Amino acid sequence: MRTRVHFIAPYESMIPIIQECIPRFPQLTIQTDVGDLANGVELATQAEKNGAEIIISRGGTAQLIKKAVTIPVIDVQLSGYDMIRSLTLASQFNGQTAIVGFSNITSGAQSIIDLMDLPLKVYTIHSSEDVARLLLELKASGYRQIVGDVITVNTAKTYGLEGLLIQSGQESILRAMEDAQLVYRYLSKNHAISIILNDLVTREHPNLLILNERNEVVFENLTDFGKNPLTDNHIYLTNTSLEFHQSQIQNVFMVDDYQLTVNAYETTLDNKNYKVYMLEKGQPYAFAQFGITTFTDASMEPIVAESPAMQAVLKNMRALYENHEPIYLWGEADSGKSFLVKHIHQMYSGGGLLLQMDLTQVPPGHLHKIPLAKVRNVEINHMETRMEDSELLAFIQSCLQNQIGVFILGEQILNPQWSLDLELNTIMMPNLADRPEDLAPLMQHFLTDYYHKYGTTAVRIKEDALQLIQDQITHMNVNQLKHLIKQAALNEQDYVITTATLSRLLDQQPSSSPMKLNGTLKEIEKEVIQFVLQEENNNQSKAAERLGINRATLWRKLKD
Repeated sequence: MRTRVHFIAPYESMIPIIQECIPRFPQLTIQTDVGDLANGVELATQAEKNGAEIIISRGGTAQLIKKAVTIPVIDVQLSGYDMIRSLTLASQFNGQTAIVGFSNITSGAQSIIDLMDLPLKVYTIHSSEDVARLLLELKASGYRQIVGDVITVNTAKTYGLEGLLIQSGQESILRAMEDAQLVYRYLSKNHAISIILNDLVTREHPNLLILNERNEVVFENLTDFGKNPLTDNHIYLTNTSLEFHQSQIQNVFMVDDYQLTVNAYETTLDNKNYKVYMLEKGQPYAFAQFGITTFTDASMEPIVAESPAMQAVLKNMRALYENHEPIYLWGEADSGKSFLVKHIHQMYSGGGLLLQMDLTQVPPGHLHKIPLAKVRNVEINHMETRMEDSELLAFIQSCLQNQIGVFILGEQILNPQWSLDLELNTIMMPNLADRPEDLAPLMQHFLTDYYHKYGTTAVRIKEDALQLIQDQITHMNVNQLKHLIKQAALNEQDYVITTATLSRLLDQQPSSSPMKLNGTLKEIEKEVIQFVLQEENNNQSKAAERLGINRATLWRKLKD
């Protein structure tokens, strides 16, 4: 029987590299999960219960797992190659960068920085509790990027800093698996019976908790839940029902956006009482239906706003938002409008939900049913489909009365009467051509993101490749640029994205969609006006001048 190894990666992009290494060790059955620190410990303890014989993890997560399990734990060590790759990428950032970590990271980092003469500073910590304080000090000193392990990078992002994770390469992961292979030779314990019994239980009850007399979880198998959804109050109410009924009972709770059903009973083993909870996760309600979703992510992703155009937009949006005034964010498709709303929500809402609505999917009569108790902001898309809807007007006014931020996103000018009725403030979202100072930072941000997610090779973009994109930028929006950098990162074999790679990808991009000349004369006329408006970046004066009409006529023809 092959030895069962559970590899708990502290970050997602380690998984593809692990998968590449697994075929080299046919005598090991290697399973993978992603979890950092406490989450990694939960995964490890569950893996041990499920029959794992060896755990592999990295850094602080590995150290915590060693204290929580009774099976061998192997720590993936950082190699010199890992440090060189990460520090080279960090040096491409346009701003002050600090490497923060324990001495096992910073001592090697300092040697490489000195050797390669990199513009980076090193700060050593002695406890994970030092991270938050140090990062706040570094941010106040002007640092904008932090390089380190998972907890350091996550904390940096929470404070609005760029975070660059020092990742483990293939050679480090292979070495850890070789260590597991050595340990495997000394393992003789046979888990066959326990594996079979555990499999029978988990198949019959995919979401199962067993609690002892002190309400401590002694067994946990939660297939449909990321973590235990039960609160102390849920457990108290369930146990009270058990004591009263002295038989199997059922309780139903509302958790976040779904219904949680708990079937419970008591049993006795070796004169000890245990409570068995069988959980069932119901379908999401309210928000997740009819084109309505919620955004609750607490981490703050930095926004690129080095251009005067974007700085003005951010300044004006913040001022309007803090005065509880509704905002109409107008701009071309995929220009980053929704991302900007998320940024305002994360920075200034102080918590709560961001409700994102697609009015093309929300049926009539549904808006007034939406509970707004936990909602701090509402993002409304495709309002042009409900312009004459009194229900929508009443919903927006209700949000404003409850000091819920209202952001309406669109690609066309709204009816002036609507703007007056709602006292809407129009903010124009600049397109890429209007924010040239943001182009290079945006591309580097995307490139770093894909390095984290997919473990791509490229860490920077050559100057002539950057110029090539700048020459094409009038034909791109933010999403198209992001997609282009993604394809370049996935296809570039070198550490630097070259002009040749970008040229091939640009040649493969489809040309702009032609106008559709089918339909009535009025429909074709409207299509032509929309086409010209798009070419003129929604500048009505220029579009009207090209078409030989005045702005009032252009507006009337669009409205008809």
